[in-house]
Amino acid sequence: MAYVISDECISCGSCEGECPVSAISQGDAHYEINADTCIDCGTCAGICPTGAISEG
Repeated sequence: MAYVISDECISCGSCEGECPVSAISQGDAHYEINADTCIDCGTCAGICPTGAISEG
């Protein structure tokens, strides 16, 4: 199951640069994870300063 980013995201961009498969991009309200590309590695969740990323 792919990781998801909640509304707690402050759009700092930390996660985007850490994703090894480039599954994260800026969305309308905050960053979003492409579930089809995500490999469930959890790197993004570990780097998020607000804890906005979790397994979906």
